[in-house]
Order: sequence, then C-alpha cells, then structure tokens
Amino acid sequence: MDELDLKAAVEAILFASGDPVSAERIALVLDSDKDKILDIGQELAEEYETRKRGIRLVRLNDSLQLHSAPEYALEITRALEQRRAPKLSQASLEVLAIVAYFQPVTRAYIEQMRGLDSSYTVGVLSERGLIEPCGHLETIGRPTLYRTTELFLRTMGVSSLEEMPPLPEITGSDAVLQLQQKVEALKAAEEAKAAMERENEGADTV
Repeated sequence: MDELDLKAAVEAILFASGDPVSAERIALVLDSDKDKILDIGQELAEEYETRKRGIRLVRLNDSLQLHSAPEYALEITRALEQRRAPKLSQASLEVLAIVAYFQPVTRAYIEQMRGLDSSYTVGVLSERGLIEPCGHLETIGRPTLYRTTELFLRTMGVSSLEEMPPLPEITGSDAVLQLQQKVEALKAAEEAKAAMERENEGADTV
C-alpha cells in the first residue's frame, strides 16, 4: 500500500469509527507500524486545519480520532435540530399514553378510551416505531394487540416500563387527559435534558 492509499485508509477507519482508535490497531490492520500511523495522523491533522476543513483529527495518547471543527458547532447544532422528528400531536400523545399504561391493547380499546376513531394515529405511531403489533387477542376477529417499543423508552428517557410514573386510579372523562399529561411530562423532561446537553456541548467547543 503506497503512502496515499495508507493515508486514505487511516482516514476511512477513523471516520467510520467516530471513537478513538489506537495507532497500534490501525497499524496491525494496514500492515504498517505505529509510528508511521501517528505520523500520518499528524499530516492529516495539519491538512484539515490549514485547508479550513470541517473536520479535525486529534491525538489522544497513542490513539487518533476525528471530530467536527469547533468553529462550526452552531451550524452543526442548527442542522441536526432541523432533522429531529416533529413533535407528537395531541392525538398521538393520547394514543401513546393509553398503549403505554394499558398494553397490550387493541385499537378498539384505544377508541373506547378516547371516544374517537384512532386508526390513523395508530398507523402513524407504528410507522414512527413508537408502538408495534405484538400478537392478536383471542376473541372474534382476533384483533391486533399493540405495545410500546424500545424507541418509545428512549424517547421518553426511561430504560424500562417500570420507570414510568405510577398512574393514579382514574375513571370518567378525565382519564385520557391524565394519561396524556403523564407522557407529556416525561417527554418534556427528556427534551429539556437533551437541550441542556447540547448547550453544554456548545460551551465546550468555544
């Protein structure tokens, strides 16, 4: 492997990893030696900096890592924010709350709780990966049962359903409202946590 190919291979490995990779491991894979890989890392770092590239290469002891250029932190944040999934509608929150606290449930059960047709909303939540089919109810017509997914747990900021706040005894027309408030509170807390993390990351890059 010539010098140009070796440099390109190091760059590709670091880009694909995202995490620090030891020069020794890269050298082993590329049939080179550690010092040579560290020298190439230094060359790449200088190229990125002098040519005003959007990435930087840093050396961490005897490991190398690629990361974004700190001067573009604001642009990166704005771009990634625009790619975030749109917020859930009120109807979606209502359906999601019912599934979360009473799963597994059928669409008919959801509609009974809400008093509204929920076929479209159930479809939207399924497409977004927040709920999923998990079998059929053993009754006439064998309607599909739905449950929440691992993506739901990550979105809500909990690691298991046991971490969901306890649901008080509720009956009557305010049942769905209280369920919706529970899920909204969880989602708001997670969004606030994410916003704080992004703010801290931006401060670190200044």
